[in-house]
Amino acid sequence: MENITERVNLKKIIDELKLTPDFLPEDPETITVNTNEVSRPGLALSGFYEFFDPKRLQVIGNAESAYLEALTPDEKKSRIIAFLKLSPVAVIYTHGAKPCEEMLSLAEYFGVPVLETDENTSSFTAALIAYLNVQLAPRITRHGVLVEVYGEGVLILGDSGVGKSETAIELIKRGHRFIADDAVELKKVSAKTIVGNAPELIKYYIELRGIGIVDVRRLFGMGSVKETEKVDLVIKLEPWEKGKEYDRFGLVTEYTDIMGIMIPTTTIPVQPGRNLAVIIEIAAMNNRQKRMGYNTAEEFDKKLSGLGGEEQ
Repeated sequence: MENITERVNLKKIIDELKLTPDFLPEDPETITVNTNEVSRPGLALSGFYEFFDPKRLQVIGNAESAYLEALTPDEKKSRIIAFLKLSPVAVIYTHGAKPCEEMLSLAEYFGVPVLETDENTSSFTAALIAYLNVQLAPRITRHGVLVEVYGEGVLILGDSGVGKSETAIELIKRGHRFIADDAVELKKVSAKTIVGNAPELIKYYIELRGIGIVDVRRLFGMGSVKETEKVDLVIKLEPWEKGKEYDRFGLVTEYTDIMGIMIPTTTIPVQPGRNLAVIIEIAAMNNRQKRMGYNTAEEFDKKLSGLGGEEQ
């Protein structure tokens, strides 16, 4: 399991959010952002810098622009100088507003990128934070397979050779979608959500022992693959051990801790003749049913308890 420290370059942000550069001191691919926090620099422009974080992207809306325009020319210049001397990673104007001449000339002097967007401040800031949350999310890489089964993101784990990839192919043939094989990048995009995807190098590829590498997208079509998927369920495949007790009723829910988030987990013993694809389909549907408030095992246990009470 590998921890990954992530950054996103300014070029990706410009392309994703369709920003217009007014000034770039260098190639935006060399300018990196490593925090998902965004600031409105009203207090900084007014002269309060104690909690200013230059690593954050600075969003200037109508309020900040109007404040600067209300200052005398000398005050305006001195406030912008003091602000840009703090070396913010970039300044973004919203509402299609054009940066004033003082901002552009001083940004060039201090080497601070200045960008603009036609979006209003609130919607742009929300979109920017959402994008940064995904790009800069804490992440790990796990050895396994990620598939979407009936809308549920299923992460299949198990030792090498246990049948993870073969089971994934059978699920794809049955109409479900493939996300990643072998190395699954898992991102913690919120306090409750883990999202998985494949590394760019092996996206859409799956390895089958005895056959080799298979391109799922070309073999089964575009409808058989998906870029990313939320992880709703972990399936652990393990060789059947004679004498080992396996849960027969499902009353006890097992969990896997992925970066502090507990994901419901089912352990499936692998034995010749077992149709793992069908079992995983049932596990996915059952997990979805539980999330919707119905637990079959608990309902069955209540019926058994009721029968026991009647006999007494």
